[in-house]
This record gives sequence, structure tokens and C-alpha cells, in this order.
Amino acid sequence: MNILILGSGGREHAFAWKIRQSNKVNNLYIAPGNAGTANIGTNVEIKETDFEAIESFCLNNDINMIVVGPEAPLVAGVYDYFTSKESTKHIAVIGPSQLGATLEGSKDFSKEFMFKNNIPTAQYATFTKDTLDEGYTFLESLKPPYVLKADGLAAGKGVLILDDLNEAKTELKNMLVDAKFGDASSRVVIEEYLHGIELSVFVLTDGENYKILPAAKDYKRIGEGDTGLNTGGMGAISPVPFADQDFIDKVESRVIIPTMEGLNNDNITYKGFIFIGLMNVKGDPFVIEYNVRMGDPETEVVLPRIKSDFVDLLEGVAKGSLNEKSFEIDTRTAATVIMVSGGYPEAYEKEKTITGLDQATDSIIFHAGTQLKNNQVVTSGGRVLAISSFGNNMDEAVALSYQTIEGIKFDKANFRKDIGKDLKKYSPALK
Repeated sequence: MNILILGSGGREHAFAWKIRQSNKVNNLYIAPGNAGTANIGTNVEIKETDFEAIESFCLNNDINMIVVGPEAPLVAGVYDYFTSKESTKHIAVIGPSQLGATLEGSKDFSKEFMFKNNIPTAQYATFTKDTLDEGYTFLESLKPPYVLKADGLAAGKGVLILDDLNEAKTELKNMLVDAKFGDASSRVVIEEYLHGIELSVFVLTDGENYKILPAAKDYKRIGEGDTGLNTGGMGAISPVPFADQDFIDKVESRVIIPTMEGLNNDNITYKGFIFIGLMNVKGDPFVIEYNVRMGDPETEVVLPRIKSDFVDLLEGVAKGSLNEKSFEIDTRTAATVIMVSGGYPEAYEKEKTITGLDQATDSIIFHAGTQLKNNQVVTSGGRVLAISSFGNNMDEAVALSYQTIEGIKFDKANFRKDIGKDLKKYSPALK
């Protein structure tokens, strides 16, 4: 089987790493990929949303399956593009239809979907610049903090959580009238704030059957103690100590099953990953958001814990036979720590030479923002590397990732030193 992965980050490197382990794979391509994926497959200089170029490459290289990493190609309709053409409909696309991708592409659509299907979530209302005054009134009806979400895709930066009412009103105007997030904030969802602790649960589905993948907790803020600006993610832990089987059973019965039923009732084609961002509120799950792909950096702790043949699972998705596939999870803990460029998530420099990668043997290093230049690996993004490690418990896994980081160097490298620290109170042995 020949497989093409779309994307260039740590999630796509993790996909490539896991897919390459299968004996079902002949040729593996990544478009556009990074310095890490170049070591286990062939990078292809094609933008992940250039469907015509992707189509041409697939036909010329006998591609059997496309695994879509990021959300942009899904929201743009990559599944529909390939399945609607006689010449390409034989190519399996792992990802939802364009309508299914609207679960992430529109916050308003996803909230309406949740309410329609009785899926537990925060109260909300949606506003445009023409209903700005109504938005102010709605904010006044809520207790702080105030949650403002750009309706469309905003590269993970379209959510604001504010403690001050006047600041919330100002930011609402900035989003709706001054287009703070461009077209993404032409509509803004205002939500009630949920008090709890956040986690992510992932589902792989063929549209009828599903497998619940390991849960993970990621760390979004740049600073220790969850302070500072939001980022794309500074680390992740799996499993999640406060998400025991009883909690996951609640997620399945209250969220996953109604989600699957809702998709089928609305005739929404969905063959791929569902990322469910959850808040654990006193032991009960509430949905914060849907994403229509795997998360990053959660993928870098979730995929290593899947012991089953990943390509076999993806074939089950494509053929509607996922229920027939074996599914085994590693019981050990996985921890990933993200090394980022100095200055990130604000302005940062690129093309810093990275050393020590070949010395790391006790961890899995996933490249997130790297490229090859003059046969050297250099930085090319804000998040640069994801250092993932296994341990018999969380402390062991985290310590191993930090130990590996000590041997990796690039100018102005930064990372959080408290990944997993907040979870120790949920693990009696680690207190």
C-alpha cells in the first residue's frame, strides 16, 4: 500500500512514525513534511490545500490512502474532492466530509449540533457586528470569566477568556467590527465559563463503528503554572489520571454515542478522527469543542500508546469494518515536552541549527517545526520538537523527556519545566 500524509508538524511526523511500523506499507509520502518525516518517508513539496497538485501526485504515484493531518484541508473539502471524482474515488481519504469538518470549521454549527443532540456543553449565543449590542447584553447576563470564540478557523488563537466585563465588551467589538481574527471572527460565540479541568478524548470512526483512543491532557500556555500567552501546545500526558474508566464510560454514553447518532441522523459522512475537547466538571464531562482531526501535541502521546497495527485500523475506517479490527493499548504512561523557539508564541527567529538529535535514544523525537538546510536540521517554526517518552508512571515518563532535552541544543530554545506537575494530586503514588 502507498500512503500520502498531508501536513508538516509533529502530528504528521507521529502519523508517519506509526504508519511506517506496519508491514502493509510500501511507499510513504508526506506533503510537505519536515526534517523528521524525511527520515522515514519521502517529503513532497506540495501544499496540503493544493488539491489539484495532490490529485496529480496521487495518480502518478499509485497512492491508495490519504491521511489528513491538519484541519484546513478537511474544512476546504479534501474528502469530497477525491471521493466525488471517478479517477480518484478509489483512494481512501482518512478524514470527514466537508460538512463533517464544519464541526470544527464553525463554532456556531458545532454548538447547535451539541444542543440538538443533547450533548452536555456550556450555554451560548452567537453574534455578528449587526447584533453587537445584543452581545453586550448577553455578556452582562453572565458571570466572569467571559469566553469569546471566533466562529471560524483562527489557527488555535481565536478563543479569549477574560475576567473583566468591559474588556470582554472591547474584545467582542475588536473581533466583530475590527476583524481581529479576520473572517474567522465575523461571527463570535459567547459561552458561559465551565469550572473544571480540561482534557481531550479521541475517537477513530468509520461512520458507524468507533474505537476510543487514549485520552490526553495538553498544556496550552507558554509559562509554568499555566501562565502567559496561549500556544499550540507545550506538552501532553496520556493517560489522564483524573479520567478513570468510570469517567470515560460517561464520555462514551453522554458524548460519543450521541455524536455518532447525530452525524448519522444528519447524513454527515465521517470517516476519520474526532477530537473531543472536554471539561471534567466534578466528575461529569462537558464538551468545550470538537476538532475533526487529531490534536497536536496530544498525537505524540496517543499514537505511541496504540499497540495495534495502525494502518490496519485505518483500512477498517476506509472499508467500514473498524469493528472487526483488533485494538490494544499500552498501559504505560507517555509524556511529551515541546521545545519551542525563543520568543514564541510571539515573534521568533528561524533557521537555528539543532544539535544532539542523534544522541537521543531513550525518547521518541517528533519534529514539529524543522527543515533540512545544507544537510543540517534547522528550526522553521515556533514549536520545534516534541520529546516523547514512556514510563511506568507519569514521573518516570516526564523525567525521561527532560533528560533527553538536556542533550538537544538550538539557540534560544525554550520549554516548560512543569509538564504533568498539576496531575500529581490525582495520582496518590506521585504526591
